[in-house]
Amino acid sequence: MKVFAISDLHLSTVVDKPMDVFGAGWENHFEILSNDWQSKVGESDVVLMPGDFSWAMRMNEALPDFALFKNLLGKKIILRGNHDYWWNTIGQVRNAIPNDFYALQNDCLRFENVLICGSRGWVCPDYTPMSAEDEKIYLREIERLKLSLASMEKNRKTSDKVVCITHFPPFNARYEENEVIRQLIAHDVHTVVYGHLHGAQSRAELVVKKFGITFYLVSSDLVKNKLTEIVI
Repeated sequence: MKVFAISDLHLSTVVDKPMDVFGAGWENHFEILSNDWQSKVGESDVVLMPGDFSWAMRMNEALPDFALFKNLLGKKIILRGNHDYWWNTIGQVRNAIPNDFYALQNDCLRFENVLICGSRGWVCPDYTPMSAEDEKIYLREIERLKLSLASMEKNRKTSDKVVCITHFPPFNARYEENEVIRQLIAHDVHTVVYGHLHGAQSRAELVVKKFGITFYLVSSDLVKNKLTEIVI
């Protein structure tokens, strides 16, 4: 079983928000992804998609975006991003999405000997003070991460490998330690996948190794709309 990842697809089958308005890097982005996917992914493989899956505002608008993956193999794991407004309660999401999609929230998912955990996250503390609202959301996301990590620990076996996925970067622009990182270290997590960042202005490295953890940035435009294989 191989593990791949890509985030921030911002699909818009029904809603009128084409991504190519943001530059040539988004032209035919799903077609490029689909061709790459078919060349790489087998039936038993896993594809992580941590956030900003669709521009849809409601689930019925998002379902045509899910239908685009009908003929693409693999088990698809989704996590809520800051633009996934169609995502309501986790129960509603899981009841609506296709059978080969799996939604992660406050728990963990097992695929063979790989455990997938994580949380959406939020803007991490930086040199400028957080607003009261940002701090509130950040602390709430920490608690959700703790729930997911606790679920992972409950199911973890000696031979298991763990991947944590977040939508927001798990650190600030200087890759500094924070409570997210401390939780990952405490739970012996060595592989993290995230997205959210876009464009050359993000100035972010696609792979960072720090704190004994390998961090993969997999935002669609930054990885040229192709899957990144995650080495666990």
